[in-house]
Amino acid sequence: MKILAVCQNGLGSSFIVQMNIQNILKEENVDTSNISVDHADVGSTGADSADYFFTDKTLADNLNVPKDKVIPLNSLIDKEETKKDINKILKKENIDFDAN
Repeated sequence: MKILAVCQNGLGSSFIVQMNIQNILKEENVDTSNISVDHADVGSTGADSADYFFTDKTLADNLNVPKDKVIPLNSLIDKEETKKDINKILKKENIDFDAN
């Protein structure tokens, strides 16, 4: 499974979201051997770029990807919001984790 954090320029805020996702997966004791997390800019993302796309809610409609794969975030720095979304994905994908 591939998760992509997306922001306008693919630099600061998407990198923060990427780091948060990686930390959450580690905290939840998820086996990440089949999970990759990366970050990118809006213009370089396409439908085949990832399985799930985390982005600011204001950019969600600008992504040229299936809408059911977009995870719009109200706050890019709210780790608890991101954690809830990650846990939903883990449940959907039947990936074991330690829910806290």
